[in-house]
Amino acid sequence: MTDHHDWAAMAEYLVVGAETYEPYYAQAFNDISAPRRILDIGSGPGVIACHLAGRFPDAEVVAVDGSPELLEVAADRARRLGVRLKTQAAEFPDGLAELGTADFVWSAQVMHHVGDQQDALNRLAALVEPGGTLSIVEGGLPVRWLPRDVGFGRPGLQSRLDALTDNGFSRMRADLPGSVAAVEDWPAMLRAAGLVEAHSRTYLVDHPAPLAAGPRRCVRLILERSRDMLAELSQDDRATLDRLLDPDDPAGIDHRADAFFLTAKTVHSATRR
Repeated sequence: MTDHHDWAAMAEYLVVGAETYEPYYAQAFNDISAPRRILDIGSGPGVIACHLAGRFPDAEVVAVDGSPELLEVAADRARRLGVRLKTQAAEFPDGLAELGTADFVWSAQVMHHVGDQQDALNRLAALVEPGGTLSIVEGGLPVRWLPRDVGFGRPGLQSRLDALTDNGFSRMRADLPGSVAAVEDWPAMLRAAGLVEAHSRTYLVDHPAPLAAGPRRCVRLILERSRDMLAELSQDDRATLDRLLDPDDPAGIDHRADAFFLTAKTVHSATRR
């Protein structure tokens, strides 16, 4: 069983985020050769699924998600881009058995939302055809978007946000139904799921200053989410975030020439013999 985010309400956050992160998955797909059928498990609004459909136009690409609202966003995006995309509603991980098999199964930032990650990984691996590949995305590096000293407030804001976010993540994992503690050695877990040639590769996402509109919007949404979700923020750090988010402040995130977006994502892949 998974957590209970209102994913449909997060559509803009998910779309802008996936578009900003395109450098990593565009690189990751360079290693995939002409799949016939692709499953994007936990596709959300379909940004990556549509990218796959554009890159592999002869493949059947299926966006799979538990939110019908987000699947409609995905279908609209596919129509707008002129790519072929199927959508299928299915809960993760309980509904995976109904999807059929594929020679490329992709699942980004989904595993950590389920209590028993090894069980979910076993179910994902069962979807992979002989000779096919399963790739999951978990981990990497925290996003960096401003200098350590932003010119007001206490320096080191991002490090403190990272610590609060990490604590919140640990609480979320512990509170999931059926939560099972596990050493998140993803290649080892992929091998335990019956796959071979398991490996990890990390890809850089680097949008330098001055930021274009899309990545800048992504930073704003990240900051808004941090301000609204991190109840343990100090009064000083909350005031700093409020100023960064003030659209009329020249030192706010909407206007700063020194804002950037730098991070990395790790893709863990394995094949079925």
